[in-house]
Amino acid sequence: MGLGWDESVYVSQVSGHTPAAFFSAPRARGVPLLVAPIASWSSSTELLRVYLALLSGLGLFLALRAWRGLFPARVLGAGGALFATLWVTVFYGPQAMPNYWVAIGALAGVGHFLRAQADPGDRAALWGVGASAALMAWMRPTDAVWVTLPLFAVLLCLPRWRRPRLLAPLLVGLATGAAQWVVEAYVGFGGLSERLADASGIQGGLGWNIAVLDQLRTLGGRSLCRPCAGSIPATPIIVWWFVLPLLAAAGLAVAVRARRTPGTLLPLACATTAGIPYLFMIGYAAPRFLLPFYALLVIPVADALIHLVTASLRKRRPVAATLVALGLAGHLAVQYTVLDHAVDRTTASHRDWARTAAELHRLGVRPPCLLTGHLAIPIAFYAGCRSVQTQGHNANTTPADIVGAAERLPVAALTTPKGQPPEFARTWEQHRVAGLRLHVAPAAG
Repeated sequence: MGLGWDESVYVSQVSGHTPAAFFSAPRARGVPLLVAPIASWSSSTELLRVYLALLSGLGLFLALRAWRGLFPARVLGAGGALFATLWVTVFYGPQAMPNYWVAIGALAGVGHFLRAQADPGDRAALWGVGASAALMAWMRPTDAVWVTLPLFAVLLCLPRWRRPRLLAPLLVGLATGAAQWVVEAYVGFGGLSERLADASGIQGGLGWNIAVLDQLRTLGGRSLCRPCAGSIPATPIIVWWFVLPLLAAAGLAVAVRARRTPGTLLPLACATTAGIPYLFMIGYAAPRFLLPFYALLVIPVADALIHLVTASLRKRRPVAATLVALGLAGHLAVQYTVLDHAVDRTTASHRDWARTAAELHRLGVRPPCLLTGHLAIPIAFYAGCRSVQTQGHNANTTPADIVGAAERLPVAALTTPKGQPPEFARTWEQHRVAGLRLHVAPAAG
């Protein structure tokens, strides 16, 4: 499938084969560290995908193990299967992106938290809470805060749940994971508040903004909806999204009857807070944003489905089982149809980037080289060039610096077919490839 825009930024930070791309305010260093064991010595996308696929499967397995003793094994297995077969999980699990790992940290963290509450002497659970919090903060510090809000709430507000020994690993884990991001904020962005403000600006300004319909539009396989326009996908594609919270509520009802409410209510609360910023506070949508939301819902949902089958009267049990099986089969058919279209569309766009990089090489723009303009970041990664911008969220240079660089090494500016090149590139040689115009500087003397 080739590496995507965000993936190229993350992988370039540790790659030995291409210069590091500009690292903007919202990004954290968790993904570069995650891919470093492969990307630091190999440029093979296939090898990186296999590594991440195996690692994501192992991560899900370990996250589910954190719930042992809280739910029957069949519920955990069914919940893991539900999460692992969502198209967005299969699509992003093998990618160099942070959201899947926030989901794994959230699922594992809540499980370990509940085990530590049930048994204050469970040292493994205490370590698990800290490690899970660190993983989330390592990947996306702000998401980690949203996920853990209900955990802090029950520790501080409910006397029966107060455990100083549990509060410490939660705080230490978050601090450990976010430490590098905070230090980098002061070193490179002028302070923590400035970095948060920059991150908010890049995301369109965080505030009250209902993005539920935007998220619905992504369910048809759109990896990014910005600006988010177009029609809502057909009912068979989106119906599962409305069934999911209903089944989660049914799971809560099952838990109330079984007198194990905290084990279901807490992940539902964490799922709610994890979803709030991406459903009500951001002006665009991407399906990966809600991966933590889905991961925290699947165990209550699986509990409800299994209860629906096993608690039915003996005569009605085959009917209930058949209906659940048919519903899940239809759900899987939809998920993998959407996945197929999403992969085809993404592969086509990434193939165009590779064609553009090959054309640049043919025109003499080879490493060490410099690219600027439209889609410069991912195409520079494919071409082995450094990418720079003079304006926008990724601005990191000036026109004078680019003109000076053109005297020493190959430089090209990229524009859309109707776009105007920057003033310094208007006299450069023009070429067309893959829906782009390439403005190539005269060969350096």
